[in-house]
Amino acid sequence: MALASTPPGSLVCEGVTSGYRGRPILHDVSFTIDRPAIYVVLGPNGAGKTTLFRTLSGILEPYAGEVRVGGEPVGRQGARDRLHYLSHTDGMPDGLRVREALEFYAIAERARREDVDRVLARLEMADWGERYLSELSSGQKKRVSIARVFLQERAIYLLDEPTTSLDPKAAREIRSLILDLSREKVVVYSSHNLFEAREIGDYVLAIKEGRLALFDRLENLRSAHFVIGVRALEPSPALADWRRAGDYYLTELAGPEAVPGLLRDLEGRGVKIRELREMGNPLEDLFT
Repeated sequence: MALASTPPGSLVCEGVTSGYRGRPILHDVSFTIDRPAIYVVLGPNGAGKTTLFRTLSGILEPYAGEVRVGGEPVGRQGARDRLHYLSHTDGMPDGLRVREALEFYAIAERARREDVDRVLARLEMADWGERYLSELSSGQKKRVSIARVFLQERAIYLLDEPTTSLDPKAAREIRSLILDLSREKVVVYSSHNLFEAREIGDYVLAIKEGRLALFDRLENLRSAHFVIGVRALEPSPALADWRRAGDYYLTELAGPEAVPGLLRDLEGRGVKIRELREMGNPLEDLFT
C-alpha cells in the first residue's frame, strides 16, 4: 500500500478479534473511516466499546486482524503519532496541581509549555492552574483530563465517554469543542447518552455482544417525532404544564438541534435539571 495516497486521518479496522488473557471480547470487527466527522460508538455495558478503543489506539494487540492508521499498522510509531486516545478513566495524579499535571502531559505529547496556557484559557480553566487535582470534583477532573486532548494536534481523536460526570452545561461546552475538532479531524466518540449521540454524531457504530451491529449515518435513523424528557432536581412552575411520564416532564421538539435552546431557556427560568434524555430514541432499538 502506498502510504502517500492514504489520508493521515484514515482508520481501518479489518477483521479484528481482540480481548484479554486469551478471551475474545470483540469478534471479527471491520470498518473503514476516511473522512472528518464524529463517529459515535454505542453499545450496552460489556458490549466491547472500551476494548475497541484500546485496540484502535494500539494498547491492545488483536488476536486476529489489523488496525491501520493513515495506512500504517497502529503498532508503528508513525501511526500512533497520528492519534490521541482519551480513556474513560481520568487517571489524573491527585498530588499534582492542574498546571503541573498538564505540563507533564505536554512533555509526553511533545507539546510546548505555552500550549498549556492556551488550553487552560480555551477550556476556561485559567484560574485552576494552582489548584491540586485532589481538590477538584469528579466533573472538574474530567475537564482537566479532556484538556490533554487539545495540547497537541492529531488527525484522529479516540474519546471514550468524554462527558461522563459532567453537568449539562459543562457537557454542552465539551460537545461544542468536539464539534469544532470534527470539522477537520476524525473523532471516534463513545457515549451512553443517546440524546448526545443524536445531537452531535454524524455516524453511529453500534457494538452488540462484541460484534459490529451497525455502521451507518445517524440521519438514516431519525424518527418522525423528537420527544425530550426532563427530570428536575425539584418541582418548578416552568414545567407545570408539561406532560408527565413517571419522573419525566415531556415536550416535543423539531429535532436535536433545538435541544441547546431548550436547555438555555430552562436554565434561565431557574429549572435545576437532573437529567435530560430523548424518549423513544430510535438508537435504543439497536440494543433491544
